[in-house]
Amino acid sequence: MAAEGAGDLIRVVALLGAAVVAVPLFKRIGLGSVLGYLAAGLVIGPFGLHIINDPQAIIHLAEFGVVMFLFVIGLEMKPSHLWSLRRQIFGLGSLQVVISAVLMTVVATQFGLSWEVAFVCSSGFVLTSTAIVMQVLGERKALSTKPGQKIVSILLFEDLLIVPLLAVITFLSPFERESQIVWWQSALIAMVALGALVFIGRFILNPVFKILANSKAREVMTAAALFVVLGSGLLMEEAGLSMAMGSFVAGVMLSESSFRHQLEADIEPFRGLLLGLFFLGVGMSLNLDVVIENWSLILLGVISLMLTKGLCIYLVARVAKSSHKTALERAFLMAQGGEFAFVLFAAATSEGVIDQTVNANMTAIVVLSMVFTPIILILYEKLMPKPKTDDIQPDEIDEQHPILILGMGRFGQIVNDLLRLSGYDTTVVDLDPTMIKGFNDYGIKSYFGDASRPEFLIAAGLEKADLLVVAINNPAQANQIVHFAREINPRIKIIARAFDRFDTFALYQAGADDVIRETFDSAVRAGKRALINLGMAPKMAKAVSQYYFDADRHEVALMSQVYDPDKGIFKNPAMVDIARECDQKMAENIQEILLSTEPKYEELEEPEA
Repeated sequence: MAAEGAGDLIRVVALLGAAVVAVPLFKRIGLGSVLGYLAAGLVIGPFGLHIINDPQAIIHLAEFGVVMFLFVIGLEMKPSHLWSLRRQIFGLGSLQVVISAVLMTVVATQFGLSWEVAFVCSSGFVLTSTAIVMQVLGERKALSTKPGQKIVSILLFEDLLIVPLLAVITFLSPFERESQIVWWQSALIAMVALGALVFIGRFILNPVFKILANSKAREVMTAAALFVVLGSGLLMEEAGLSMAMGSFVAGVMLSESSFRHQLEADIEPFRGLLLGLFFLGVGMSLNLDVVIENWSLILLGVISLMLTKGLCIYLVARVAKSSHKTALERAFLMAQGGEFAFVLFAAATSEGVIDQTVNANMTAIVVLSMVFTPIILILYEKLMPKPKTDDIQPDEIDEQHPILILGMGRFGQIVNDLLRLSGYDTTVVDLDPTMIKGFNDYGIKSYFGDASRPEFLIAAGLEKADLLVVAINNPAQANQIVHFAREINPRIKIIARAFDRFDTFALYQAGADDVIRETFDSAVRAGKRALINLGMAPKMAKAVSQYYFDADRHEVALMSQVYDPDKGIFKNPAMVDIARECDQKMAENIQEILLSTEPKYEELEEPEA
């Protein structure tokens, strides 16, 4: 008993040690974490050091990592957003799957297989590896982007095909059965289970989590999170759907819960560990004896099926109006077979549709396609020329919010942070692709595009927005944007960044509600520090500087009403009169503040611009 326990511990240590050594090493040399896990699994598996000889058991356990990943994705996707993706899920997903399955069936028949066997082989290969795709998208911080959302939609549709494909396997079986559930009964059971899960998630889970949160026991919340993920997955599996589909639906139902971020934090460590374990299992399951024995057939099969599927994905993406670059990246990312192929091939073998030889060869083909995918992606990134900024197409705005921020430089970043951290959703736009990529990688969803183009602003939601922040460093374009925004949406509140006073006057006249001079606040703060260093009491200096801050902005607002861009500031008598009157009043009020024992002043109201 002790020896058996020691053996299990050795296997656990080997799994952890292989991941700890291989993954950082492969990431350091630029090959990515997925390839590191696969290589580590191959080394410690039955065709390497023989430390672990049952890779299928590892894969079966580690599939919970995929389940948890889909739950986290669901937490980020509100029901309304999921509903908006329905055309992508059923339209784009069905088009890609059907065309790929038909063409790969034709290709498989060229290897001398009957159409039934060829259909089973292509059906296993047409379903993409959710684990690999999600891992790559997660590492690239691309899950929330429009291309990423389309890929997730296709994966969701593929998960829905599990019941139909297993039913087809049963139909193709030469074995006779006295009684079996017909396909429509299976579909009905799946739909009822799905409806029950939606009901539970909508009306029961949130109150339960509130009760558990009041217990103040963090471990109970973690246990509850795992229970929801695994329980929803079990319900869907018993109904004939995938566990991943169940956990995703549960996540979507909890996406508007106040416990969403805590649930995500509780699940994240398990998700990452189990997903890594899954890739280790895939690496172990690569049967080198079968590959060596039939290397030419298997290699040709991998190339043929990946090329056919990749071509179909590219063409479907182009038909759906994706750019050449986006379509090409999707084809390279989704051209491999998926983990469901192992289940499908095992079921087809037990039903007598395919024999053990075909099962072994196709399993090796699928595993190799999963191994080749990260290599192909790395080669693509290194060999493809980097596009110039002028050649980059503007991003498609896939999610509009009531707040629109134009410009994410040193000014716009601070405004966006204040709003974002206060719980407001913003649509962020900038013309610097490096900046956009950096913010998206960091987790702040941003869009590349030229905010001076009216059609782009309308696509970003300007017509329905409640607030527009113009933070770009181009006075002429800022003035043009404010003018257009006021015309297209008269009720919108507009806050604009100004270079100087003249820019401020122009922006007020263009229709801005509030104009912020980019160096004014810092200059006032510097003046306050100067007063303190000259010996003024900090409280007094604060009162003087705060009064000056409000009084100067009041003066600028008055001047904007009589500003004439054809006249200089000293050649406009009305502006000179306002300046003299305000300066005199400010001097008198500041003296009153300095002479008072308790410094205070009445805040000035800004006139309508």
